[in-house]
Amino acid sequence: MKRIFATLIAVVFALPAWAEIEIEEVTSPGGITAWLVEDHSIPFTALELRFRGGTTLDEPGKRGAVYLMSGLIEEGAGDMDARTYARELESLAASFRYDASDDSVTVSAQFLTENRDEVIDLLRTTIHEPRFDEDAVERVKAQIVSGLRSDQTDPNDIAGRNFAKMAYGDHPYGTEGKGTIESVSALTRDDVVTAYDNVFAKDRLYVGAVGDITAEELGALLDKLLADLPETGKLIPDRADVNIPGGISVVEFDTPQSVALFGHAGIDRDDPDFFAAFILNHILGGGGFESRLMQEVREKRGLTYGVATYLVPKDLASVYLGSVSSANDRIAETVEVIREEWARAAAEGVTQKELDDAKTYLTGAYPLRFDGNGRIAGIMVGMQMEDLPIDYIATRNDKVNAVTLDEVNRVASELLDPESLHFTVVGKPEGLETTN
Repeated sequence: MKRIFATLIAVVFALPAWAEIEIEEVTSPGGITAWLVEDHSIPFTALELRFRGGTTLDEPGKRGAVYLMSGLIEEGAGDMDARTYARELESLAASFRYDASDDSVTVSAQFLTENRDEVIDLLRTTIHEPRFDEDAVERVKAQIVSGLRSDQTDPNDIAGRNFAKMAYGDHPYGTEGKGTIESVSALTRDDVVTAYDNVFAKDRLYVGAVGDITAEELGALLDKLLADLPETGKLIPDRADVNIPGGISVVEFDTPQSVALFGHAGIDRDDPDFFAAFILNHILGGGGFESRLMQEVREKRGLTYGVATYLVPKDLASVYLGSVSSANDRIAETVEVIREEWARAAAEGVTQKELDDAKTYLTGAYPLRFDGNGRIAGIMVGMQMEDLPIDYIATRNDKVNAVTLDEVNRVASELLDPESLHFTVVGKPEGLETTN
C-alpha cells in the first residue's frame, strides 16, 4: 500500500504553481551546497544528486565502465545482496534511480517523510558501500552487451555513432558512452571500482531537493549522506574540437527507408545569443508541425513523417543537430529541401509573426515542465550545472520575450551555415553518395 501511495504522489502531485516556486540555497554545516524548494502540502520529498563528468571519465581503453558502474549501484550494497537490497527499498516505499550520460552521473531518490531516515541510511549505504559483486558485474555486462548488439541493427544508432566519430574524433564524445561490445565484454570489477572512484567526489556534486523538508533538515541530511565523499575525483577532459565538414556520408544498410542525422557546430548554453538561437531553432525545426522544415518536408512534399532539429550544448562541445527519415528513393530530395531551408533562414531570417508565435508557444509551454517534485529537483540541478541564477525560473520567460527580430535574424546569419551542414545517411539512398 505504501508503495502505491508513493507512486501516486510522485506522478500526480506537483507544486501549486510554477510561478510560485521559490528556491532557497542551503549550505549544510559541513559545507555542502544544495537548492531547495519547500512544499509541505504532502509528506513526500524528491532528492537529486548529480556528479559532473559522466561517461567522459572512462579510463583509456575502458569505454563503458562508468555506464556499467551506474547500472551496478543498485545491485547490492553493504551486507545486502541485490535481492535483499531490492526488498529493503520496496519495504520503504521509496524509489532510487541511477543514470549516466556524457556529462553527468545522476542519483535520484523519492521517499515519504515518515521513512526519510531509513531511506537516507539505505541511500548512504548505496553510495558509499556498493558491492559490485562479480556475479552482478557479469549479469549487468551481459544486459548491456545485448543492448549494444541490438543497437548495431538500428539505423538511428548507426547514424549517431558515425556522426559522433566524425564530429568529436578521439574525444570521449566521439564514442558511445555505453561502450562497445568488445570494450564492455573486457571490463572487470576493478574497472568498475575505478569508475566509481573517478565519479563520486564533492568537487563535481550538485544537489536539488523538493518537498516536505526544511533547510535545517536538508543540511543535516546532506552531511549524513555525503560528507564522507572524497574531495576530488578524476580530472574532467578538455573541451572537444568539433570537426564537421560539410557534405554527405553514406553508411550502407539494408533497409527500405534511409535515416539521416545532420548538423554542424552549435552554440554554448552560456552564449549571450543562446535565447535567440533557441527561438530560431523552434521556428526552423524544433516546433513540431508548425516548424518550417515540417511544413516544407512533410506537409508540402510528403517526404517524411517527421523532421526535427535541436540545439545540443554539452559541457565540452556544442553542436546543432537534426534528424529525418525518408524512403530510399526520396531521401536525396529530402536532403536538398533541408539544405535549401537552412540557406533561406540564414539569408532571409524569420518573420515577426514567426517570432511572436514562437514566443507564445515557448513561454506558454514552460510551466508544463514543472509537473512533479522529481522533475523540479532535476531542473534545479541542471540550472546549477549550467551556472544559471537562482531566480532563473521566474525570469526565463522574460528572457525569451526580450529577444528581438533583429537579434534572431543576426544569429540566423551567424549560426546557420548551409555549406558546413553534414548529413550522415544510413540506408540505401538513391542519388546520394559520400562526398568527403
